[in-house]
Amino acid sequence: MMRLSIITINFNDASGLKKTLDSIAVQTFTDYEQIIIDGESTDTSVDIIEQFANATLPNGEGLGERFYWVSEKDNGVYHAQNKGILKATGEYCLFLNAGDYFVNETVLERVFSQDLQSDIIYGNLVVLFDGKIVGKSLGKSHATFLDIYSSIIKHQASFIKRSLFEKYGLYDENLKIVADWAFFFKTVGFNDVSLQYVDIDIACFDNNGISNNNSELCKIERQNVLNQYMPLRMQEDYLLLLKYRGIRNIDKSKLGWLLFRILAKLYKK
Repeated sequence: MMRLSIITINFNDASGLKKTLDSIAVQTFTDYEQIIIDGESTDTSVDIIEQFANATLPNGEGLGERFYWVSEKDNGVYHAQNKGILKATGEYCLFLNAGDYFVNETVLERVFSQDLQSDIIYGNLVVLFDGKIVGKSLGKSHATFLDIYSSIIKHQASFIKRSLFEKYGLYDENLKIVADWAFFFKTVGFNDVSLQYVDIDIACFDNNGISNNNSELCKIERQNVLNQYMPLRMQEDYLLLLKYRGIRNIDKSKLGWLLFRILAKLYKK
């Protein structure tokens, strides 16, 4: 079994796809398979994919049977990612879509040299706008429930055990923007899924393509997911209790989870 399945989806973003694949091809860690799900692009994306198929990795080998790609119509981002998951054979899955790229050639080697015991491993995401760095999404060694809700885990910087998709299901294709967040919210927030933070910058993401309309849809979808798992009264009480997280002698991250779990039990009665 490969240690990692890198899943890349693309539609008519040849330049972004090339940047993504170039950052993968130079990785010093080579215990991975590459899966590309293209949505029947009409630009030069397929040419770039075919070039990558013949690329030589730093260890002198080619991808060979560890490379799978398809170019056909799909029903959106999460349908494409689900297709990639179903083709994956690695222990962990990483979603690095066209336009996203690793920060340097040693990222994967640094991650997989760690003592990885958890279901989800995540690191930092470098955020760009028009190609310029504008910030960084940092993780925490002890993330709270509120951190999970606030999207502390970014799919470009997270390594998800493939077995989680088998146990908890694939991405919800009814969601257009937040299905990856909903998956983390469901698995980490409401199930005994272990989470491990590694303080490593994993990937770069340019958010230039996010529109105001998408931002509004994102809010709506997130609230719908929240309503699905948490009664409104529980949401209100949890946020109210969080105001008192300054209680002395109690670790704030542990208190956040404690408050959530107490409320969850109360509202199930």
